Amino acid sequence: MSTEAPPDVEVGQWHRLDRRMLLIRPVLDVVKSLPVLIGTVLLGRGNGWEWIGLGVTALTVCVGISHVLTSRYRIAEGQVEWTTGLLLRKHRAIPLDRIRTVDVTSEPKHRLFSLSAVRIGTGRHSAVSSSDQLVLDAVSETEAHRLRTVLLHRKEVASEAEAAPPPEQVVAEVDRKWVRYAPFTLSGLAVVGAVFAAVWHFAHQLNIDPENVGPLRDLMDGLANTALWLIVVVAAVALLVVVSLLSVGGYVLSFWNFKLTRETEGTLHVRRGLITTRSVSIEEERLRGVEIKEPLPLRIAGGARLTAIAGGLREGKGGDKGGGLLLPPAPVGRVHEVAAEVLRENFDPATVPLDRHPRRALTRRLTRTVGGVLILAAVLFGLYWIDFLPAWMWQVALALVPFAALVGWDAYRNLGHAIVGRYLVSRSGSLARATVAIRREGVTGIVVSRSFFQRRAGLITVTAPIAAGRGGYQVVDVGESAGLATAEQAAPGLLTPFLRREAQR
Repeated sequence: MSTEAPPDVEVGQWHRLDRRMLLIRPVLDVVKSLPVLIGTVLLGRGNGWEWIGLGVTALTVCVGISHVLTSRYRIAEGQVEWTTGLLLRKHRAIPLDRIRTVDVTSEPKHRLFSLSAVRIGTGRHSAVSSSDQLVLDAVSETEAHRLRTVLLHRKEVASEAEAAPPPEQVVAEVDRKWVRYAPFTLSGLAVVGAVFAAVWHFAHQLNIDPENVGPLRDLMDGLANTALWLIVVVAAVALLVVVSLLSVGGYVLSFWNFKLTRETEGTLHVRRGLITTRSVSIEEERLRGVEIKEPLPLRIAGGARLTAIAGGLREGKGGDKGGGLLLPPAPVGRVHEVAAEVLRENFDPATVPLDRHPRRALTRRLTRTVGGVLILAAVLFGLYWIDFLPAWMWQVALALVPFAALVGWDAYRNLGHAIVGRYLVSRSGSLARATVAIRREGVTGIVVSRSFFQRRAGLITVTAPIAAGRGGYQVVDVGESAGLATAEQAAPGLLTPFLRREAQR
């Protein structure tokens, strides 16, 4: 909830952000304002625009300093309160029983002065608002531990000196040998693509022609006298080396000193990071299941990664991404062991026998994979026929038909679902195979849907909505009777009135 001003009567003690942030915040604000400052100076050229840039920069710095000086927080009357602002006052209060996660992050700017940023998550998901999080962006590391203890374990700790890490049991630790799985995550490919796109856009904006750049012109002249197949091979090898190196570097930066522990108060605690350290705490009573992700390259290498499905963990970008990671890319056997340990069950969700789906589901997958490639080949052939593209392009597309058929068959082979104890387990996908185990008591409803083509094939898709993770998990292309039976088992009684009504008709 939010109010306009803090209450006059202070029941708890108010705390301020660490003043050492005043040595960091102005520098960061100046760096953020550099594009505006540089732009106004270049456009100004004596007509006064540069003063506007300086004014905007000074205003930004003043706002940042005001935020550090005026921000206060406290824990009192069953809620955490936060207030900030000099001219425009803001006040927020979040009940403790709505807090789902506490995410402690220490970026290089924080680690310079032993500070941390604490993100308090409530579990509300919003694509247009950040009201589901309260961020204290500059507290000492000891104070961060105190806040985590108070907010998650509801233990009253009066001061930083009394804060101490609770006893914990190690569930998993990173093995340095696991770095061999980094190249198969293809994370480096995304970095290469982003860099190439940025350089290309920058060159286009400045009207830079590659032929006018000496080294690039010499390279193009050298390639003109080289066989095409050799260029392709060399470029592929070079790209593979660069992507692998970037992936390994990203793995080390993200998962250095990774440790998953279980605290006696019933909390899973994840710590990781080399330059930027991150500490995420997940209450086990909020845990709704786990998901084992196996992208095709990682699966070929015998690896997988494990994520938590829990209330309060946002699936987004930037600081929200990876909050539910329970194990980085690691040997698939170790991932299975950790999944069973996290669930406190004597079964591994990735190896339990699953009910197979009808062969009609195979037809749907082959139609989509093979049909898509054939349509692409036909389009490329049409462009070749009008002398717009070379012939080898449609020929290469046509040669991909066997691979597409293999992907379709693998996607069908991976389809399956089962009810195992308290969990609904489902698996799907080929290029990105995922196995999900969610607690049935966390299912908030059942959605049964089918498209026009599914109706013709006698198949349905059963979606189990859940207040965690992606918000809902599917059992796709299952037979109608088997799907309804699974839905009834997953959420007993929800479909009974509809099934009786259908039977009466």
